[in-house]
Amino acid sequence: MQRILVVNPKGGSGKTTVATNLAGYFASQGDHPLLTDNDPQGSSMRWLRKRAPQQALVHGIAAYERDSRVTRAWQMRTPADARHVVVDTPAAIQARELPEMTKSADAIVVPVLPSDIDIHAFSKCIADLLLIAKISRNENRIGVVANRVKRNTLAYQSLLRFLATLRIPVIATLHDSQNYLRAAECGLGVHEMKRNEVARDLDDWAPLLKWLRDKECAIGADAEPAGFMPATA
Repeated sequence: MQRILVVNPKGGSGKTTVATNLAGYFASQGDHPLLTDNDPQGSSMRWLRKRAPQQALVHGIAAYERDSRVTRAWQMRTPADARHVVVDTPAAIQARELPEMTKSADAIVVPVLPSDIDIHAFSKCIADLLLIAKISRNENRIGVVANRVKRNTLAYQSLLRFLATLRIPVIATLHDSQNYLRAAECGLGVHEMKRNEVARDLDDWAPLLKWLRDKECAIGADAEPAGFMPATA
């Protein structure tokens, strides 16, 4: 089983877009992934509720809710048929929360927008992951996704220069596309839409998906334990 954490304390960076599209991709491949929504805004759960009954199954947990009728461990259990857990984290995460949040993550995906404000917030996020969560660069668990990019802009070039100084891999560049809005309105991921309409978007996602597949092979994620496993809270 592979656990993928999508994190950036800066709101509006595209965490839900990345998380829901990952869940949609895994579902389109025959998995029944678990999408865990830790954000009190509940955006990932709203996306999940919009999925039609005939669409591929995505399990969901509203982790921001507490159900007094069951234990937290039972509420957060991972279904046995889920080979991937995708965790959508809230904005304004405190640095002290990162060690617990990241310790069971096989991959940590950090989306960032090409703007000065976002780059500043992102730099602190990376520093907190490295220094407070104590994730070594050598682990290759952290990957950056440049989001809503217009390639021929000064802001994008500035982002690339900054990322080059961090020695953290840029695993995907997602261009600014209306297809993500269309997908969100229907409870879909771009991989579940008509291929001729989203071909460029699918090309953008290919490096990120390869990075995740390579990591999955490295950790032997195909050897799944039986029964239930705890999801990331």
